[in-house]
Amino acid sequence: MSHAEKPTVVLVHGAFADASSYAEVVPRLIARGLDVVVPAVPNRSLLGDAAYVASLVRQIPGPVVLVGHSYGGAVITVAGTEDNVTALVYLAGYALEEGESLGELQGRFPDSDLAAALVYTPFPVEGSDEPGTDVSVRPDAFPAIFAADVEPRLAAVLAVSQRPLAARAFSEAAPRAAWKTKPSWGLVAAADHTINPDVERYGYRRAGMTTVEVDSSHLVMLSHPERVAELIEKAVRATRG
Repeated sequence: MSHAEKPTVVLVHGAFADASSYAEVVPRLIARGLDVVVPAVPNRSLLGDAAYVASLVRQIPGPVVLVGHSYGGAVITVAGTEDNVTALVYLAGYALEEGESLGELQGRFPDSDLAAALVYTPFPVEGSDEPGTDVSVRPDAFPAIFAADVEPRLAAVLAVSQRPLAARAFSEAAPRAAWKTKPSWGLVAAADHTINPDVERYGYRRAGMTTVEVDSSHLVMLSHPERVAELIEKAVRATRG
């Protein structure tokens, strides 16, 4: 595979969000002549979600730049070992180490405001008598914690249209860490109340990433889409040589 080929940018959303969290970034990437895919991540388990994203990446002909927001960072850490992935971009994300879970990485740092605003709801699991647990954010707390610098009417929509994360995703360990073998870029949302920004900084530093800091809420793709598109473009350019 020649890296001079035009890459496809695959945008992986995080917990409590869906593909629409990239609505402002997609047109900017398309305007830069890039092919873009924004899958719906099941948000059911780290290993299952990573396997799903990896299966999608494998079917894309040519190189892929894999972008993950928030929990999506954990997903690309595992899925990013696919052969055709040429770069990883983390947006306010979890860069897990091999053998580490989300809960373990987060547990090293003081809780963000998110912890006190989580809601736990049982849901039926196909083929099992045991229900799963969905984790979401109290809708009234969502705008301040997740989207403080996003237009209030939009933040209100996002608050009531969350894609929850199954609790088991917090405890599953990453079996591999793609940043060990792929060039990686990281964006720290410095005004993040969802993930402690120090969790982002620590993971990026440990991975030896090129990082930028943006004074942004957790939903940096909606509040600073141009900065996000620029960082993705940088990763694309660097890996195309």
